[in-house]
Amino acid sequence: MRVRVPLDEQLPRQLSAYLVGHEVRTVQEQRWAGTKNGELLRLAAETGFESFLTADHNLEYQQNLQAVSLGIVVLVAAINALEDLLPSVPDPGQPAMTPSLPPQPTSGLDPGLGETCVGD
Repeated sequence: MRVRVPLDEQLPRQLSAYLVGHEVRTVQEQRWAGTKNGELLRLAAETGFESFLTADHNLEYQQNLQAVSLGIVVLVAAINALEDLLPSVPDPGQPAMTPSLPPQPTSGLDPGLGETCVGD
């Protein structure tokens, strides 16, 4: 299933090349750079994005994610360098990238938030 996904601005833009089979746009390409998280999530949902890819570990504490109509994928790595993030990039068929599917427990994936943990 092809999913429309914006990459949050703290993620390297090159990460989009590794999300094969998805329509990926950076926050910068959308001209949303500098937009606060709540507004960013609202804009993404309103413009037809289905999942949101970020490295913001505090997003679940800062925003009411139950009110957001997006799948949220939080990548966790020691630093936000491409080589550190790649092991945590979900496969295209993983539930975190296909929000229309019910959450499924997956190795390294928290089904509640869709958080992939690497290097913890």
